[in-house]
Amino acid sequence: MTVTRFAPSPTGYLHIGGLRTALFSWLTAQHSGGKFLLRIEDTDLSRNSDEALDAIIRAFDWVGLGYDGEVVYQSQRFELYTKYINQLLDEGKAYKCYMSKEELSALREEQMANKERARYDGRYRDFDGTPPEGVEPVIRIKAPLEGNILFTDGVKGEICIASSEVDDFVIARADGTPTYNFVVAIDDALMGLTQVIRGDDHLYNTPKQIVVYNALGFALPEFYHVAMINNEQGKKLSKRDGATDVMEYQKLGFLPEALLNFLVRLGWSHGDQEIFSLSEMIELFEPKNINKSASSYNLDKLLWLNAHYIKNMPHTQLAKLLTDYGIEIEGHDRLEILLDATRERGKTMVELAEQITIILNAPTEYNPKNAKKAFKGDVVEIIQGFAVMLKEWEKPLHIPSEYHAVLDKFVQTKEIGFGKIGQPLRVALLGSMTGSGLDEIMAIIGVDETVNRISRAIEFISDKES
Repeated sequence: MTVTRFAPSPTGYLHIGGLRTALFSWLTAQHSGGKFLLRIEDTDLSRNSDEALDAIIRAFDWVGLGYDGEVVYQSQRFELYTKYINQLLDEGKAYKCYMSKEELSALREEQMANKERARYDGRYRDFDGTPPEGVEPVIRIKAPLEGNILFTDGVKGEICIASSEVDDFVIARADGTPTYNFVVAIDDALMGLTQVIRGDDHLYNTPKQIVVYNALGFALPEFYHVAMINNEQGKKLSKRDGATDVMEYQKLGFLPEALLNFLVRLGWSHGDQEIFSLSEMIELFEPKNINKSASSYNLDKLLWLNAHYIKNMPHTQLAKLLTDYGIEIEGHDRLEILLDATRERGKTMVELAEQITIILNAPTEYNPKNAKKAFKGDVVEIIQGFAVMLKEWEKPLHIPSEYHAVLDKFVQTKEIGFGKIGQPLRVALLGSMTGSGLDEIMAIIGVDETVNRISRAIEFISDKES
């Protein structure tokens, strides 16, 4: 059975690069009916943040990536790690290193002067003398001295690292706390990981983890190291480019469906298809098809996808989501007309909320430039005449097409161009020239409110002229 995981550190927010890694791992498990596990790598107790941990869990909940079983916290597994450290010491596969910080610094300076790669020289590897006083030892694992460390990466292919590139690295600090590469290898093995999918910034951690796997007799999982997400200029993605808290995307008005669809295409493709439902992602995604090259973050693409999901979301679901953006319209008697009139103009939920607010709230002021252009000549007579026709219309008015019929009749009766009524009516109803179709706006607010807004515009025009 396929078992994958996502293992963030609770030292900051979950950014979209991390979410993409989680998504790839989640999809791999879902595709084969396997398990997706969540592990919190919180061994660095001085840097852990409860707020960051909460943000990670909330982000998972928001995008709907469920995980199997309980969350595993490394901070609760120190006894387990100590057990394996002692096992390696007992088996002669690890040893205590009494090298002081001063000795280590001197060694590094010497190696740099000789233009050699800085690495531990193994001076305590076979030490059996009297330990120096006043030095708390670290524990180092015995890395292989000859040959190569080989593994097949599912994205990058065959990887061969000379054993000489991996020194006897520290697996436990002087205070007894275990190190990253040691605990990751143990946890991945004991949690039954079959595939480890992570960013390629971890690629050169893998040989060290393989040393731990081999020392403890654990079976290796398959490794997939995913290329980074760059900005549109091909450089490392920064916070300004979009590498921000996943929950910030919710505040900005992005839908989780759009964000996941966007992320799955950053490093994976299926033909020319751009839009994927979650069920399609699960059906089609396989980690072996992850791209080798870095992908580029494209905000316009994300906005396009977000607009697509807004336009195609059921009215009731969209109305419910809008409550998070200050819009309470779930009981509105013109709900469908209101959303159909506005969601074509909103690429985000924030923009959609703004469009709805513009329609539902009568203008308290008029755009000066638009008012000057629209409120001139015989405009009062024209919009007043239209208000009269609305009130006297022979049939009840409900839907946009019925209001459009009134507009057509008025233009024909008055023998005027549509612009003569269209521009001043729009400014009267919304306060500016922007917004949805006039017939849609009137169908949403109704005859009485349309007439009220026209009356207020006439008062404004009269006050300006007096």
